[in-house]
This record gives sequence, C-alpha cells and structure tokens, in this order.
Amino acid sequence: MARRYDIKITLISQLKKCPAGHKVGDTWTVGRYTPEGMCLGAFSSLLPYITTLRYGGSFPWEKDPDKATFCCPDAEVVNAFRLERVRPEGEDEPE
Repeated sequence: MARRYDIKITLISQLKKCPAGHKVGDTWTVGRYTPEGMCLGAFSSLLPYITTLRYGGSFPWEKDPDKATFCCPDAEVVNAFRLERVRPEGEDEPE
C-alpha cells in the first residue's frame, strides 16, 4: 500500500474578499478527514491535487516535489492555495 501523507493547505493570496470568509494566511490540514471550515467549492477543486501529493505524487512544473499552488474556481476572488506534503519527523525529502 502506498504511503499516505497529510497535506497542509495555506491561503497565500486573493484578489478580492472571499465570500466564505477565508483570509490570506488561513491554514487547514487534510489528514484522515476533510478540513473543518474550508469552503466546499475550494476544497473540491483542490481535491485531485491533494490526492496526488497525499500518495507521493508530484507536479513536473513545481520546483519542490512536496509543494504545489492552485486556485479556487471563484473567478472574482481567485484564492490561491499552497499545498504541502507533510513528511513525518526524520523522513528524508526527495532529492
């Protein structure tokens, strides 16, 4: 079975005030369950990318294989989120 990592989500930028009340600097962790308080639209748009990082995958356009940046689907707000794979203490990062 593939290794399963927790994923940290951080809101890193937005163009306008978010109707869900999210602000730059907000963070959530995806572990065994969905993160409490995160907009369902944003979460559902990030889920495929969360799943990729969660099971050890990466994105070729990102410099760090443990991180990725994606936006929510609200074209007026454009919340940009950084996804980060959380490695357990002592686990080596890929080269």
